[in-house]
Order: sequence, then structure tokens, then C-alpha cells
Amino acid sequence: MSTAMQATLTQGSVAHTLRDMAAPMVIGLLAMMSFNAVDTFFVGQLGEDALAAMSFTFPVVMVYTSLAIGLGAGTSSSVARAIGCGDQALAKRLITDAMTMALLLSLSFGLLGYLLMDEIFQLLGASAALLPLIHQYMDIWFLGVPFLIIPMASMAALRAMGLSKIQGVVMGVSAIANGLLDPLLIFGLLGFPRLELAGAAWASLIVRLGVMAVVVYVMVWRLKLLANPFVALAKWLASCRQILLVALPAMGTNVIIPLASGIVVAMVASYGEAAVAGLGVALRVEPIVLICFYALSAVIGPFFGQNTAAGAYQRVYEAQRVAARFCLVFGLGTALLLALGGRWLASLFSDSAEVIDVAASYLLLVPISYGCYGMVMFINASFNGLGKPMPALVISTLRVLGLYLPVAWLAMEFWQLKGLFVATALTNVAVGLGAYVWLSWQLKQLESSEK
Repeated sequence: MSTAMQATLTQGSVAHTLRDMAAPMVIGLLAMMSFNAVDTFFVGQLGEDALAAMSFTFPVVMVYTSLAIGLGAGTSSSVARAIGCGDQALAKRLITDAMTMALLLSLSFGLLGYLLMDEIFQLLGASAALLPLIHQYMDIWFLGVPFLIIPMASMAALRAMGLSKIQGVVMGVSAIANGLLDPLLIFGLLGFPRLELAGAAWASLIVRLGVMAVVVYVMVWRLKLLANPFVALAKWLASCRQILLVALPAMGTNVIIPLASGIVVAMVASYGEAAVAGLGVALRVEPIVLICFYALSAVIGPFFGQNTAAGAYQRVYEAQRVAARFCLVFGLGTALLLALGGRWLASLFSDSAEVIDVAASYLLLVPISYGCYGMVMFINASFNGLGKPMPALVISTLRVLGLYLPVAWLAMEFWQLKGLFVATALTNVAVGLGAYVWLSWQLKQLESSEK
């Protein structure tokens, strides 16, 4: 059996295994998420209109990223469980068919977004004056959708084998490359053309092309993880069904959040473009400060998948407790730091007092709930790893549609923008605690069914 496909996550200390897998992911994700923050920083130097245009693109970019994350969740879950059962041939078949599916989906969704671009951003509340600026960025960004989705699905397969270090290195190097290309192409430095918003998009596209090349090399030549892609249609569809069993609900789970962000952006747009820009700054900072939660979510699904497939439920219970303690402690520390430094962070992206006020208010109120939000993230990933994605979809739907948007609408009637931020915090706390109880119950049910 290939050493890359051994069930290594079923052995050793639970806390150390999660730490060793998550640590390179923290570095890689921190670097990767800096794509948006770095783009926002440099675009902010072009003026408030350019920053507002970039802020309108955020929900759309996140929808596509969420689709990629969902497909990755399905790939990771199915591959991890195949490895946990010791079926190397099935794992290779699933990885190969997932790559084919990623190619077809990314081409379709990229074309659809490009054709409906004006309608999408008009629904989000973008003014006619901002649409040309949005086109500068998104015309190019949509060309790179395959180079976003295919590598993310591929790297999810690597995580299913416990190979998160490869992803961490690739993501770190790509972020450095993006940071170097951005000022050259946005401002036209060192003889490069001045492309402004289009420059940020070209920088991202060039970097993603490089990531695609590296991922193909690792998957095909270095680790030899792929089977023959030309397989009978019935066999390919069987793989797709197994992957999509988790991927479709996971896509729904992940898409709900940026769709809600789009609705929130439309609600905030009534307060003016400076308010949208301020929210955009906060939403670019937030993923970076939550990086450890994203890293934990990325690795705990494969851990749950391998260990439940191998019947090691005590390791799964311990992982749940370790992850919850980490989220609550780290979340509290993050909230304290942002309470002290949120305004300073916002000032790095804009010198507009109104933009800074909105961003700083968000970074003061919402982080109080980050610990519970981290629990929501790792619990949803845990359900996906178990091959039980529907609870994650229900949790996210309830969080956004059942609680967040109604409470936000009501709170904004009384406290304007601050009401929106308070509603976010209250929703995170309620859903995080409820999700933990649900996961505990689900694990006991699964363990009992196997006895």
C-alpha cells in the first residue's frame, strides 16, 4: 500500500495529531487569505470608489470559494473514509473522478457568472457608477475560476491523507507571489502597465495558474495519486454520487454565508458607499484573525473520517473536546486583541473617518462571539467528515435564515449598523452551543449503531 494512503490519523496523540496537521494549514491559510487583504490594502490606495467596488465583489468571490470548499469537503470525506477502511484503489478512483468533476463544474459556473455579472451586482446594490470598476476586476477574475476550484479540491484530497504540509507550503508561496505582483500591476511599477483594479485580478490569476501547475505535479508525478481518468460513465457517476453526497450539502452550507453577506451588503448600502467600504474592510480582516479556526476545520473532517471508518470513537470524542476548548480560549484572546487594536487595523485600509468607524465598530462587537463561531465551523466540518452533511446544512441555514437575518433586521431598526453587529454576535453564541450538543448526540448514535 502507498504510504501516502495509510490511515495515519488513527494513531498517536489526538491533540498532537490535530496540532501537527493544523499548524502548516495556519501558515498556508494565513498567507492565502491575505490575498483578499493585500488586494484590499493596495486597491484602497486608489480611492474610496475603488475600495467600494472591491467590497461589492466580496460576496460573489466567497460564493465561488464556498463551492470549491464544498467540493473539497466531499472529496476529503469520501477519500478519508476509503483510506480508513484500507481501500487504496477506491481512494485513487475517488480522487481522479473528483478532479474531472471539478473541471466541469468550474467551467460551467465561471461562464455563468461572467454572463450574469451586471445582474448579480445590481442585485447587490452596486450603483451604475461602480459597475465599470467592478468589471475591471471581475472580467478577469471569472476567467480564473477553474484555477480556484480544481486546486482546492485537489488539496482537500491531500488533507484526507494527512498531508496538510504540502498545502501549507503551496499556499504560503502563492500568497507571497501575489503580494509582490499586486503593487507592480495595480500601480504600474518597474515598467509594468498601470492596471489598477484589473491589476489585482491579473495578479491573482497568474498566481493561481502557478498553484495549478504545482498541484498537478504533486498529484500526478510525485505521489502518483490519480487513476485512469477515462473510465466507464457508470463508474464515474458512482464516484460523483459518493462525493456529492457530502459535497452538495457542504456547498449549501458554505454558500449560505456569502449569500447572507450579499444580503447584508445590500442592507448596509442604504447607509452609503462609505458604510459598505467599512464593512468590506472588516470582512477582509475577519478571516485573517479567524485563521486558526479555518485550519482546525480543514483538518478535523479527515480526522473524523479516518477514525470513524476505523471504529476509533474514543479518539473522535477526545478530538471534539480538544477542539471546543481551543475555540473558546482562542476566541476570547482574539476578541480582547481586536477590542484594543481594531481601529488601528481599519486605519491601515482607509483614511476615511466614516469607513474606519464602521470597521472598528464591527471589530469591537462581533469578535465577542468568535469562540462559538469557531465551534460552528469545526462542528460543520466534523459532520462532513462523518459523511453526515445534512446537520451541517441545517445548522448553517438555521444560523443565517432562522436567526441572523431576522434578528439583524430587527436590531437595525433600533440601533442601525451597530444592531447588525450585535445580532451577529448573539447568533454565533446560540448556534455554536446548540451545534456542540448535536454533534455529541450524533457520535453516540453512530457508535451505538456499530455495536
